[in-house]
Amino acid sequence: MRLRFLPFLVGLSSLTLHALPPAPTSSIKAGFAVRDITPDIGMEQPGGYGKSFHRTFHDACKVRVALFDDGKKTAVVIGLDALVVPRQVVLDARAQIEKATGITGDAVLICASHSHSSGPVGMVMPGEYDGASDLVKKLAYEQSSCADPGYLLRLTREIVTGVVLANQNKVPVQLGCGFGHEDKVAFNRRLRMKNGQSWSHPRPGNPEILEYAGPIDPQVGVIGAWDMQGQMVGVVVNYACHATTNPGGISANWIQYLEKTIQGGLGTHAPVVFMQGACGDITQVDNLSPYQNPKPEEWSQRVGGSVGAEAIRVLLTQPKITAAPIETRQEVLKIKRRPPSPQRVEKSLDLVSKPRVAGDATDFLFSKEILMLDHLNKKQPLVDCEVQCIKVGPVCFVSNPAEYFVQYGLDIKKGSPHAFTFPCELSNGIVGYVPTEEAFGPHGGGYETRLTSYSNLEITAGTQMAKKGIELAKQMTAEPKPEPLKAPPFSLPWNYGNLPPELE
Repeated sequence: MRLRFLPFLVGLSSLTLHALPPAPTSSIKAGFAVRDITPDIGMEQPGGYGKSFHRTFHDACKVRVALFDDGKKTAVVIGLDALVVPRQVVLDARAQIEKATGITGDAVLICASHSHSSGPVGMVMPGEYDGASDLVKKLAYEQSSCADPGYLLRLTREIVTGVVLANQNKVPVQLGCGFGHEDKVAFNRRLRMKNGQSWSHPRPGNPEILEYAGPIDPQVGVIGAWDMQGQMVGVVVNYACHATTNPGGISANWIQYLEKTIQGGLGTHAPVVFMQGACGDITQVDNLSPYQNPKPEEWSQRVGGSVGAEAIRVLLTQPKITAAPIETRQEVLKIKRRPPSPQRVEKSLDLVSKPRVAGDATDFLFSKEILMLDHLNKKQPLVDCEVQCIKVGPVCFVSNPAEYFVQYGLDIKKGSPHAFTFPCELSNGIVGYVPTEEAFGPHGGGYETRLTSYSNLEITAGTQMAKKGIELAKQMTAEPKPEPLKAPPFSLPWNYGNLPPELE
């Protein structure tokens, strides 16, 4: 009896299988990976013009890797929880990545978050001042922030390992891309003053402040990747704000709370790759606020949580695509330094040669910087400044190696033909602050325009990088902005609701 029903059941199963919709397919693959680069207690904390050392631990610093493969080309964007990324680290990592995976250097973008609570990657590089006078060597190696050679080797190794793992883990994905808007946690730190200049952080309550000297960039750029079963694989976020909330001890800074917010809100452990936007003049400090600043921990949570919450909104609302052609462009500009005048060098030499007195060390620190810059300018008057573009479907990453003023990031977005353009500063090297040309004019000034061994490029450097970034972006095909599926044609209204009021 049971055998009589067997052909029927087999036939029913066959009909059921034929009735199922085809499984979704994708021509784009993605892989993500995270590696630990937390520095040791006692290592130098970078970010200032003197020495400072880590004494406590707050949270881990990471290498965060996002890899995309369209079947013809593979591109990688890497976010580091680091103050900067030295040029030599980039070159070494790219060479090792190509050897291990075949991915070429022009397709590898390495971006530092600018966390001021991270590992010893700057400011003075190992051996950089070996050819200088004994005085300048002492100023550089003993009285300046220095990179740790062993840590740089570890950083390079973990970047390469992260890319290898991401390449091994790549799977077909659906991508969601878009912009969110967050304008309550980032502020321009340069203010117009009554004396006609623009000052950096003139402090809240200063009666000489007139207004902000520049804009912010409130856009939160987001890429989400899900596998073909709908499980999140990874996220990329681009936003412009200094990572200077410093919650206490070694830390990824507010990027930690960006990651926690996205992962907690979406119930996932998928990696979150942060790519720092053009934030050379943007921080979390509102110099026009009449209120007391939050404590560092709360401040980190506020910035990271707010940007993360907006990223979640984008991830939940953007249409998904299964095709994302990849293209890359790259060019290294040779840009001149601004050399200090002989008179200023002589004055600086006189000041640092005298015994240091207690109190404000500003004059000593910046005289030290002038002497160090004088050596660098004689040794290498031209600086390599790489501009790179990586296109992943409708998204175009446009990089520069500077602490780049936000106006340039806005200019690049305006000039780019792509649906979503993500400026990425502090990428593929480090050349210090690059202000707008206006900031060097009669109404400019402030901290970022000071001449130091860290920040010294010629006044037109920012414009040169922006023009090149736009030029390279225009060389690549702009993909259409993804749109949600259209609703089916109208047929009939909802029967429950297509009637007049019922009064009895």
